[in-house]
Amino acid sequence: MKFRMDSRSSAPLLWISLLSYASVLLTCHSSSSDHPNVRHSSTYIVYTGNTKTDEASALSQYTSFLLKVSDSDGVPKSVLHYYKRSFSGFVAKLTEKEAETMSRLDGVVSVFPNRKRQLHTTRSWDFIGLPLNVQRATTESDIIVGVLDSGIWPESESFNDKGLGPPPKKWKGTCQSSSNFTCNNKIIGAKYYRSDGSFGGEEKSPRDNDGHGTHISSTVAGNPVSQASMLGLAAGTARGGAVSARIAVYKVCWLDGCNDADILAAFDDAIADGVDILSVSLGGLNDENYFRDGLAIGAFHAMRNGILTVTSAGNSGPKPGSLANFSPWSISVAASTIDRKFLTKVGIGDNRTFEGISINTFDLKGQQYPIIYGGDAPNTKEGFDGSLSRFCAGNTLDPNLVTGKIVLCEGRSKASGAFMAEAVGALTQGQNFRDYSLTFPLPASYIDLQDAANIFSYINSTRNPTATIYRTNEEKDTLAPMVPSFSARGPSPVSPGILKPDLVAPGVNILASWSPNSSISEVDGDNRAVQFNIISGTSMSCPHVSGAAAYVKSFHPDWSPSAIQSALMTTAMPLSPKTNRDAEFAYGAGQIDPIKAMSPGLVYDASEIDFVGFLCGQGYTTRTLQLVTGDNSSCSESARASDLNYPSFALPTPPSNVTVSGMFKRTVTYVGSGKSTYKATVRGPLGLKIQVNPSVLSFTSYGEKRSFLLSIEGSLEASMVSASLVWSDGKIKVRSPIVVFSSPQ
Repeated sequence: MKFRMDSRSSAPLLWISLLSYASVLLTCHSSSSDHPNVRHSSTYIVYTGNTKTDEASALSQYTSFLLKVSDSDGVPKSVLHYYKRSFSGFVAKLTEKEAETMSRLDGVVSVFPNRKRQLHTTRSWDFIGLPLNVQRATTESDIIVGVLDSGIWPESESFNDKGLGPPPKKWKGTCQSSSNFTCNNKIIGAKYYRSDGSFGGEEKSPRDNDGHGTHISSTVAGNPVSQASMLGLAAGTARGGAVSARIAVYKVCWLDGCNDADILAAFDDAIADGVDILSVSLGGLNDENYFRDGLAIGAFHAMRNGILTVTSAGNSGPKPGSLANFSPWSISVAASTIDRKFLTKVGIGDNRTFEGISINTFDLKGQQYPIIYGGDAPNTKEGFDGSLSRFCAGNTLDPNLVTGKIVLCEGRSKASGAFMAEAVGALTQGQNFRDYSLTFPLPASYIDLQDAANIFSYINSTRNPTATIYRTNEEKDTLAPMVPSFSARGPSPVSPGILKPDLVAPGVNILASWSPNSSISEVDGDNRAVQFNIISGTSMSCPHVSGAAAYVKSFHPDWSPSAIQSALMTTAMPLSPKTNRDAEFAYGAGQIDPIKAMSPGLVYDASEIDFVGFLCGQGYTTRTLQLVTGDNSSCSESARASDLNYPSFALPTPPSNVTVSGMFKRTVTYVGSGKSTYKATVRGPLGLKIQVNPSVLSFTSYGEKRSFLLSIEGSLEASMVSASLVWSDGKIKVRSPIVVFSSPQ
């Protein structure tokens, strides 16, 4: 789909209006070639909220906006794309000054650059307690999961539509089919987006050339595929969480990244198409204004339409406050390990053996090869010396010195330089990020620094040093689940009073379907093609929660996005702060348990009006929120972040405060059957007095609501302390994490 005004949907009045404005533009502006000093223009998104107007009037307004802000010596402005199905706004090229002027116009919520974002299971679903033969609702095939990613490989067995009937009647989307891409009753819709029209040689199709989108879609809702493996590793049955759910594909990512303008266009369509869940494993950027963040804007409008958005937390951990996605109206998912790890042994010529980390499918059959230190093999013809070649990057190694040998490299990389120089294998080294495995384009292992020092000493003390790299072994990880170092950490950089991330799910060494067009190691020149690949990231954890949400939704189709989120959070298994760095800022409420989430007992529900109140408390004005919602929302009663009906509790405290004090208002909705009484139990550290009033809640029928207050008083003995509130009827436990922490905000 090319983003231009479509003549087939335009009224004659619209064209008259546009022609009229075009003549004004041509009169007022000349081409940039006549003005060599014209200021640089960039692509911006102008978000106008939820304006209720017809298409012709909207375009007329957008063109009027452009006329008002255009520099007198600038180039003519045009609308590159506009959003019309679920919210409103447009994309245009503006100078920085024009963008600033535009942001002050009446009717404009925000203006922000079209930033580029990056893409952030045989065993994983069993590990979190959702076996293949679990009870499933007959309505699971009515659930539609929209995936915003790099497309899909439709020929994968994960997306076979055998046994599925036609798409649900609520589906209003389309399939951009072509001679080499068709949808079916599993993949019921597929579209691609590229607002700047630059495809970089990639085919104009929803087909996945990267592999990421295929991996995500199959993790959410892929069919069971027996005897799946990555060249023999992680063998078993690969499947999604909601195996009968339908998939709607929105390709917003290309080999050079994912643009905000395209992400918003996909949200605009997906909401109107009728999806139930949106899975968005993208990130890399955040903004202090929720309405200058394309993902937050899209997720807000999805929430307004009863659609839950699940996002990846990001891969910039373990730095505090490194979250990429954290809006309160979406789920932010961090990564956790499963009870499987991949280890690769290295043997050297003096019969010593070392153990490293990698996913190595090559088999050198124990044969010893010469080994050389990368710093001793610089590609001097290309101007490199040992200070660079030691890292084995790019074209830094001399093929005459490393061909047929194993190279000892410094740092943690995929040893692309060794691969390019036709080395037999590579050893990389480091102490960081040793909690997940990389796939290399050649036999390789990531060893620790002490082992690397021993091998380096051996190389320098032996006339003919040799080594071999063994094929990877799978072993049980008895420490799982743990949060890996790469997984982004809280607190929320914008609203620290909302605990983020919300949950963790498997995101380390996950096997799922893959695009055979993409390299197994994602290194150019590695031509191994596979149907399944093993990769890591919060991108992998996000679709596990999306699949779990779809599973819960299939049993409770009338539940709101917040109710489903609450069910997943309050039934999650808490992780141990003793073994997981940063405690709740690493794992939120804990690891998902989809079966328990099906019957949570109580839920913390929230609707649009609750989030509007929250935004008022965050400083957004009535004018802004009325533009966003398109109604008469008012900030007459501002709510604090602590009063948002959220399933967790976070109390940020200024570092100078000796004592802490906080009050939280909450309302729970009974979703059980018959009469029931829930009693509160609080667990917390010494120094904090946490009280719940009332501490007993009685319910007589489904849907009843009861409110309570939770108060915190005392002193903070550390920069962060953890506690919990559990409501229990004797059978079901409804658990919420409580975090009190020192925060400059």
